[in-house]
Amino acid sequence: MIEKWTYLSKTMKNSKKFKDFFRKTRYLLSAYNDGIKEITPLGEIYKKGADELLLYYKMPKESATKYGNDYFPLQKLTIAQIETVRSILEQAVSDKILELEDKMGFLATAVSVSPFFGLLGTVWGVMMAFISMAVQGKAEISGMAPGISGALLTTVVGLLVAIPSLIGYNYLSDYIRQLTVYMDNFVEEFMVKLKLEQHDKQ
Repeated sequence: MIEKWTYLSKTMKNSKKFKDFFRKTRYLLSAYNDGIKEITPLGEIYKKGADELLLYYKMPKESATKYGNDYFPLQKLTIAQIETVRSILEQAVSDKILELEDKMGFLATAVSVSPFFGLLGTVWGVMMAFISMAVQGKAEISGMAPGISGALLTTVVGLLVAIPSLIGYNYLSDYIRQLTVYMDNFVEEFMVKLKLEQHDKQ
């Protein structure tokens, strides 16, 4: 949980920085070199779309930030090319979501299974207590205490695992949901900026 939280919090911080940088750029390709120096989900999604545009524009990557000047004027794309760019961005978002959700299944399993292990221990402890009573032929607290104690101990351990795991899972899931919204919104911003550039070309 600590590893995942550290990664997600850093990712969120860097994604916000990239989004602010992207919004200040004049053209889509203006953020190509400076904006993706520090890897973020938004930066990686942006790079996928920008690489496709460079392919359509037949421009080298080194000249990406010069797009829109006299040497590399705005170029017209077909509707099919624009939709292809959107598809590439959406596919990149899906890939990043899978990456962000990595190991979350293990945490969800810990949340679900831990109480059952505690319950198993409880049942086992009670069963041992009754077996002890049967062996002794009488019900004495000294004979039942070890089994009941073991039952309570496993229940406590199961809850000690399940409760923090549940809190951590919900917290991390909320982070992932926020990042997913960020990425989806970024795709829309990217496409709006692209369409505006295409409109200026008309």
